[in-house]
Amino acid sequence: MRQGTKIITLDNGYHLWTNTQGEGDIHLLALHGGPGGNHEYWEDAAKQLKKQGLNVQVHMYDQLGSWYSDSPDFSDQKVRDSILTYDYFLDEVEEVRQKLGIDQFYLIGQSWGGSLVQMYAEKYGEHLKGAIVSSMVDNIKDYTDHLAQIREKTFTPEQLSFMKECEAKNDYDNEEYQSLVDILNKSYIDRKQPSTLDHLISTMNTDIYGAFQGDNEFVITGKLGEWNFTDKLKNIKVPTLVTYGEHESMPIETGKRMAEMIPNARFVSTPEGGHHHMVDNPDVYYDHLATFIREVENGSFAG
Repeated sequence: MRQGTKIITLDNGYHLWTNTQGEGDIHLLALHGGPGGNHEYWEDAAKQLKKQGLNVQVHMYDQLGSWYSDSPDFSDQKVRDSILTYDYFLDEVEEVRQKLGIDQFYLIGQSWGGSLVQMYAEKYGEHLKGAIVSSMVDNIKDYTDHLAQIREKTFTPEQLSFMKECEAKNDYDNEEYQSLVDILNKSYIDRKQPSTLDHLISTMNTDIYGAFQGDNEFVITGKLGEWNFTDKLKNIKVPTLVTYGEHESMPIETGKRMAEMIPNARFVSTPEGGHHHMVDNPDVYYDHLATFIREVENGSFAG
């Protein structure tokens, strides 16, 4: 398969931006977070895996509504109802797989993308060699409990009270509030500063992000507030890697528990890494990923 960009047309008529990097017979499809984020922290994945001694074709794409792909009119309630669902984005992964012509591949997903990996591995696992859940819980309550602990540890009682007051009033644009969120971002999301993911303008589709997450990574006001996949983890039959950053917005104990509940899974963590630990500490992150793929390929993986 040739490298570079390919625009695919979905059955619903919308267009998605896809990009392939790397060479070889091993295929890795990479899902971004948000939702409403974009592919960019996967741009050097093939190069990083090559440094680890693996030739891998890495396929990435911007989900519908994200950055380079078509963005539907989410002011239309019918559009919102049909697209802003778990099922839509899950089945979009399968359609992308088909239109890229890959099978028996590895699927990696970061954050929101990690929830898609869990769902895909259960529903479409026959197409997978392995699954990688990067920085995502199976139960959102573990996440929200951890966020409360993070905020209490980071801020004074006065600062925390101010944040809660802004959130109660839906005053997320408050400059002081956003400055406190930025402190959390630099400690738990993008620990490597300045962030290599920064743009002159925001690339996040806030219609999608708000519908599922909320204003920022440290509040849940959308559909993800009901996320609970715990009872279905046992149905994931493919070899699975669960990977978290050492300084993570997601609770590490949850990642360890997930690896115990998935029949054939392993947990690893990246030192000095935050939520985007593939950027914060790529050498360790991709060593873990390459080791996993290599062991699955030679049949020696044991969770």
